[in-house]
Amino acid sequence: MTIDGGVGPVPAVKLEGVGKRFGRTNALRGIDLEVWPGERLAVFGPNGSGKTTLLRILAGLTRPSQGSVSIDGLEYRNNGRSLRRRIGVVAHHPYLYEDLTAEENLQFYGRMFGLAEIQPRVDDVLRRVGMERRRRDRVRTLSRGMQQRLAIARAILHDPDLLLLDEPDTGLDQEMSARIGEFLEDERGRRRTVVLTTHNLRLGVEHCDRFMILARGRAAYQGRNDGRDLAQLEELYWRHGAAA
Repeated sequence: MTIDGGVGPVPAVKLEGVGKRFGRTNALRGIDLEVWPGERLAVFGPNGSGKTTLLRILAGLTRPSQGSVSIDGLEYRNNGRSLRRRIGVVAHHPYLYEDLTAEENLQFYGRMFGLAEIQPRVDDVLRRVGMERRRRDRVRTLSRGMQQRLAIARAILHDPDLLLLDEPDTGLDQEMSARIGEFLEDERGRRRTVVLTTHNLRLGVEHCDRFMILARGRAAYQGRNDGRDLAQLEELYWRHGAAA
């Protein structure tokens, strides 16, 4: 990606001095971050460290109290509506209609996204998340893991440039968590930028290129994976995050 005028590559995500206050509480404090196109960033941190707030700001769902946020070189403050169409989000709530089938949910969102050919795209994302055989099941009959798969299908339906995953493996069994890892590996080949928050250090070390550890709203550590193993990441986490 280059800025209009061809002055060189720009980050897929750039935060400069981003802070967020809720009343007297500082949820985020002076976050600087760059994520380059095709990279996968894992954001770790204990509960209350600011992970979900960070993703909500990246998704355009809440505004920072200070600092600037840019996606592909475009600042949110002037381009919010167009940027949100280039982002897919998987949040704690699946945002699915329980009385519709899996397929009907995706068809509905396809119309919302203004897709030209909805059904081929629906078929493709159902295949990617392994739900072809459950396509006619109503959402209310699906397990938590199946609903999470469908939420991911919804998030990638419009082929976004940036995918935001907020603790996508929470509450899932080992088999479903493994499928999240498989999905991230598949994303590696598609060159989509991914920002993932998780408590699962193994998921991050095995499937992400870079790490950020948040502690009390601050970026306590940032770095590249560079072949670290789980034990090394655990040591970093306890030094910079959990013990902060």
